[in-house]
Amino acid sequence: MNHLIIINARILTPLGTSAIQGKAMGTLFEIPNGTIEVTDGIITYVGENRSSLPEGYSVFDAEGRVVLPGFIDSHTHLVFGGYRPEEFIWRMKGDSYMSIMERGGGIINTVRATRETSLDDLKAKAEWYIDVMSRMGITTVEGKSGYGLDKETELKQLEVMKAINEDPNRKVDISTTFLGAHAVPTEYKGREDAYIDFLIDEMLPLVKEKGLAEHCDIFCEKGVFTVEQSRRLLQAAKERGFGVKIHADEIVSFGGAELAGELQALSADHLLHASDTGIQAMAENHVVATLLPLTAFTLREPYARGREMIDRGCAVALATDLNPGSCCSGSIPLTFALACIYMNLSVEEAITAMTLNGAAAIGRADRIGSIEVGKQGDLVVLDADTPAILPYYTGMNAVRNTIKRGKIIY
Repeated sequence: MNHLIIINARILTPLGTSAIQGKAMGTLFEIPNGTIEVTDGIITYVGENRSSLPEGYSVFDAEGRVVLPGFIDSHTHLVFGGYRPEEFIWRMKGDSYMSIMERGGGIINTVRATRETSLDDLKAKAEWYIDVMSRMGITTVEGKSGYGLDKETELKQLEVMKAINEDPNRKVDISTTFLGAHAVPTEYKGREDAYIDFLIDEMLPLVKEKGLAEHCDIFCEKGVFTVEQSRRLLQAAKERGFGVKIHADEIVSFGGAELAGELQALSADHLLHASDTGIQAMAENHVVATLLPLTAFTLREPYARGREMIDRGCAVALATDLNPGSCCSGSIPLTFALACIYMNLSVEEAITAMTLNGAAAIGRADRIGSIEVGKQGDLVVLDADTPAILPYYTGMNAVRNTIKRGKIIY
């Protein structure tokens, strides 16, 4: 049983069970010198320090350090085979992401490697990434399939994540997303509608029956899947009880954000080229705008308009987009720094984006994402008495301790 009491903590947290929109993201609840009690992995007290403590609890003295909710990375592709460093070099020499895809690289390259990699090897690699990210404060991560694009490999990726989730000693929870529509597989080239039919008629029922994914996602982009194809798949997924997410407007302005608003999706992700109309649609329909500054950084693309999205009433989340192609990084420290320095988020907004709004983007804001009674005891202790250390300590880890369900895992 995980019984833990943290004393002498500078507690900072957003509050609530849903995403926080607009400028309210910049307001955090604070207890300057407080206590957090976690009983059987669930928070049972948050408040001022008390004169006496209950018996049977481990006591952790934060010594005035900042304590935040555990960080949530709400967009990753952490189960994959192989790597693509040569494509990284091509991009540095000026090749575009789409031109690399057109010459047989990109997602299809990783599909070949993932199809050839065993479940055990995929699991070992994913667990390595999870371990590294847990040291940077991650307590929950979203993991997508999408590097199989066939029945066997898509199920294999999802089964890897299920196996990790079933480990009682896991350091991080995985929220699973079926992304069979990550690209058009070679065998379906020119028959994209038939591939969408395959996903709707065969894969969605199978994934639901096996309980392998909570959400369904699609890469809605010029040269990949159209808005209409995306609408058809995601509507079918909603009807089967999946939460829906969408890779939207990453390469060009394509209408993905507008579609996310229309479908009232959990999140629209990337959004480097989201239109004004799309931003408004997300704000009005409570769609979390999940921004991935590491991807813009590695692709040398303009950052998503995070400041403007918040000012126009959006709920913004931050995530890494860890993947083997466009962004082979799960760096939480660099994500915070880029969001604050280049996307003009305040430190408080970035914290909300990486905690409660990240939880909302995966449909878990009622359970995680804030330090409140009844939520999981997922916490981060910074090695400082100010949250400003997060962007200030640029690209370096400011996390002293990561706590998962009341257990210190780092």
